[in-house]
Amino acid sequence: MENNGKGLVRCATWIRRPENAHLVIMGKSVRTGSSSILEIYSFDAKTSSLSSSPKAIYECWDGDVVSIAVHPSGEDIVCSTNTGDCKVFELCVREENIKLLAKDSAPLLGLGLQKCLGFSVDGSRFATGGEDGHLRIFEWPSLRIIIDEPKAHKSFRDMDFSLDSEFLASTSTDGSARIWKIDEGIPLTSLTRNSEEKIECCRFSKDGTKPFLFCTVQKGDKAVTAVWDISNWNRIGYKRLLRKPPSVMSISLDGKYLALGSKDGDVCVVDVKKMEISHWSKRLHPGTCVSSLEFCPSERLMLTTSGEWGAIVTKLNVPADWKEWQIYAVLLGLFLSSAVAFYIFFQNSDSFWNFPIGRDQPKIKTLFSDPQSSEDQNAWGPLDL
Repeated sequence: MENNGKGLVRCATWIRRPENAHLVIMGKSVRTGSSSILEIYSFDAKTSSLSSSPKAIYECWDGDVVSIAVHPSGEDIVCSTNTGDCKVFELCVREENIKLLAKDSAPLLGLGLQKCLGFSVDGSRFATGGEDGHLRIFEWPSLRIIIDEPKAHKSFRDMDFSLDSEFLASTSTDGSARIWKIDEGIPLTSLTRNSEEKIECCRFSKDGTKPFLFCTVQKGDKAVTAVWDISNWNRIGYKRLLRKPPSVMSISLDGKYLALGSKDGDVCVVDVKKMEISHWSKRLHPGTCVSSLEFCPSERLMLTTSGEWGAIVTKLNVPADWKEWQIYAVLLGLFLSSAVAFYIFFQNSDSFWNFPIGRDQPKIKTLFSDPQSSEDQNAWGPLDL
């Protein structure tokens, strides 16, 4: 689905909502001036499309929107602009009425151009990475500073929180990458690379079982996706997937799929378990750089943006996931089949509780029988050894 609304789309991302009633927020630059707007669209899972017109519009400020981060709860939204400010908004949804309310964000004003924004998976941390290489990590929502490192990088390229919110990985435009231990407020290590390699995009695994960090690595005209083991930060392998310079990387919330967008408009989706391509959209944004890429929170869909083609929602050609009702149906089927098998066994077995009853059936000695009766003396009873 292509969105041709007013303005030039700079970035977009999903807003998670209860009962999968997700929204999409877009940052746009108005073509007729230097101001920016935020637009919110509803999402229809049946048609895999966004609403034809925005459900809410917030005309914000001078300058272009550079990046947008949405809190995991879907209630808070942070936007950075090229004027050097980060603005915080609260999302208010009352049935069909959707509003963005500006919140006090004094600690985030005047930081300079922030190229990277991100919340931790549990929503307790918020990080900014500046064009000047300045890293800041805050507690959320108090905005108490945890890490304030002016010389973290030459200039930020990408960053991502680990699943347990213990680490932050960050990459620089000079090709270096560092790992930060958040609670201790210190840089833990730098990822190893040779002098010809540039580490660009980074994403932690999110399935909770494989402690990996995925990074795109450029070496000359070759691009690979490399994997680091986060227990010791050693590189354990790499694979050529997109086979062209990547511009952006994303990972699904359940950690099953990794996506790469190229600088000429291609997008591929990788099965993390097999490290094989499961979906490929060639020339999804023909001839332009994919500027942002995000998986839908509940559906196998991607939201991608570029300056020329705007926002596009793409349904992924990957195996369907099991729905909750399907799992319960399988469990019920197993229970019924077990019951049928037991019934058949019961009917065809010569067991004690299915002993044939007839005129000559011996009588079983009861607990309160008279031991003097001749009938009881001839009856079956326990054998005394």
